[in-house]
Amino acid sequence: MAIVSVKNLHKRFGMQVVLGGISLEIAAGSCVVVLGASGTGKSVLLKHIVGLLKPDKGQVFFEDKRIDKLPERLLVDVRRNFGFLFQMSALFDSSSNIDNVAFPLIEHTRLPRDEIYAIAQQKLEMVGLPDVAQKMPAELSGGMRKRVALARAIAMNPKVILYDEPTTGLDPIRSDVINELILKLQRELQITSIVVTHDMNSAFKVADRLVMLHEGKIRFDGTPEEIRLSEDAVIKRFITGEAGEQELASLMRVR
Repeated sequence: MAIVSVKNLHKRFGMQVVLGGISLEIAAGSCVVVLGASGTGKSVLLKHIVGLLKPDKGQVFFEDKRIDKLPERLLVDVRRNFGFLFQMSALFDSSSNIDNVAFPLIEHTRLPRDEIYAIAQQKLEMVGLPDVAQKMPAELSGGMRKRVALARAIAMNPKVILYDEPTTGLDPIRSDVINELILKLQRELQITSIVVTHDMNSAFKVADRLVMLHEGKIRFDGTPEEIRLSEDAVIKRFITGEAGEQELASLMRVR
């Protein structure tokens, strides 16, 4: 059963076509990794899924309910089903780590304060950070801040987590910790994961399914094994990190 689906999604900004008819269904409990070069619409797709952008044409569904036409006051309830791990963590620097995790519970529930902070502490423990509650984000490494942000993303027990470049700026070891947490949350909480990344090591580790966007279209949709075997030159260059003639042409003109 698809928990999220988009049908014939079109979006342009001025003369630039970003999404040119995307159709995609994401099964509940799966991990789908969205790949593509910078500017191919990966983050734009995520924003449509949570209703932060409206399509020029097409439809967006959450649990078989169409959401792209909903007014903002009704979208608030839909968004409570989503957690979001931002690329740069987006923690509040002036608040303690536990206050950061507690924030969505304070804003969106009427739970007693002691219960809110008990939940926040539990989420920190779930991401392997039981002892950082009273510290400030600035006292943590980049990888630990990402984990605090992930604890905040799961504070409301969402059905779907959207990961926007979750391993950016991290060394290979800290990146792998984030990969393991993505798998752990999917396994233990039955969370659906949608991951936007350029990190192919991460993509191959966490994905049940890979979707590659190219020039506003879906260029590939399949398993990690299938993308490794692809003979498509665009796909092969992307997963191996090799620049093509078009990318190198401007360099050849410089003397």
